Amino acid sequence: MGLTEKVYILAGVTPMKSVGMAKYMKSKVPGMDVPDEIIKRLQGAEKGKVADEGIKFACEQVEEFKEMKGVHGVHMMAIEWEHMVPEIAERAKVLPRPVVD
Repeated sequence: MGLTEKVYILAGVTPMKSVGMAKYMKSKVPGMDVPDEIIKRLQGAEKGKVADEGIKFACEQVEEFKEMKGVHGVHMMAIEWEHMVPEIAERAKVLPRPVVD
């Protein structure tokens, strides 16, 4: 259909800061896809490192989106964790933004 040439897709990424958050998003937020593997991955993180594992996964998602045809950006939805957005963006290698002339 040629949609990727006609529209600009902005992918949404929500860094999971806890297992409880991931489970809540999976079961209570319509349209949110949180695979069981992600919940297991967070559960398997070292004590005190669950949030860091959530950030790692968010960065992995950003990397995947960079390769997807039609995706032109990422909306980082760090719910009640807004202060972490700059760090997550740096770790995802989307900062600094390129200068466009």
